[in-house]
Amino acid sequence: MEMRPVRALLVYLLLVFVLGALLAPCLFWVVQYLAQHFSGFSHMAANPFHRFVNRSLLGVAVIGLWPFMRALGIGSWESVGFKRTPSTSRELILGFSWGFASLALVALIAFGFGARKINPNLTALLLVWGLLKALASATVVAILEELLFRGALLGSLRRIHPWLMALLVSSALYAIVHFFQRPQSPTDIHWFSGFEILGRMLHGFAEPEILFPGFLTLTVAGAILGLAFLQTGLLYRSIGLHAGWIFWLKFYSLLSVEQPLSAKHRLFWGSGKLFDSMLALTILLPVLAVFWRNYVRSHDSSMAKRSEKLA
Repeated sequence: MEMRPVRALLVYLLLVFVLGALLAPCLFWVVQYLAQHFSGFSHMAANPFHRFVNRSLLGVAVIGLWPFMRALGIGSWESVGFKRTPSTSRELILGFSWGFASLALVALIAFGFGARKINPNLTALLLVWGLLKALASATVVAILEELLFRGALLGSLRRIHPWLMALLVSSALYAIVHFFQRPQSPTDIHWFSGFEILGRMLHGFAEPEILFPGFLTLTVAGAILGLAFLQTGLLYRSIGLHAGWIFWLKFYSLLSVEQPLSAKHRLFWGSGKLFDSMLALTILLPVLAVFWRNYVRSHDSSMAKRSEKLA
């Protein structure tokens, strides 16, 4: 039986958060045990607990993705935008270029005005390793999140709601899920520690200076990705765009270090996450305007063609 998209998503996210929070301490304890017997796990065991929570959430989300898609009545990969076409490579490159260039511009402006400086501890080995990690993370996360938020959620909402409402709802949900903080780890890990960390991760919603412009910027980003998907009906452009952004999000913190800033200046320049700054919002708004114009033109054109056929 097909479930309403938002209800299905809420059930899916609830299960991901609950199961992920319950499994995180178990994952932590297993890694600690392995580190005591195998030196290769020592680096993994030293990670803060919120990393184990994140990995646990991601694992549950991946395992539950196919049942979630089935609950939405999605029976094939093609129906969520993974149809192979001659323009696949071009769409991926086009999307990645937009994503890479937009946040690269944010980074360059921050460097140019002295809000960020090149990391003095950066070595050639760290640079290469950071590039590889950023590219790998960009590839995996972009595919999974575009499949979930654009292919499954936005695609399902679009079938039963006007495109603008579907876009706004999916973009807001995308921003909510991504608006998590990185809290300090508890001193002792208990079976309920995952829920404790989740509560701290949501703390940003209670702080206006963190909520704005970070949440608004993420909503704009979700809208851009949604428009990229709606225009083509395929995920490749939005995957490329998303991958370009994630590359900079991962690489920026390695490449640079923050300079002392006042609270007022921090609002404009952000804290190093790129998306929590007025600068990023200022850069992304023109990108949104371009994608909005392109989609509206293609949408109006397709509607005109349908009217001609009916006539």
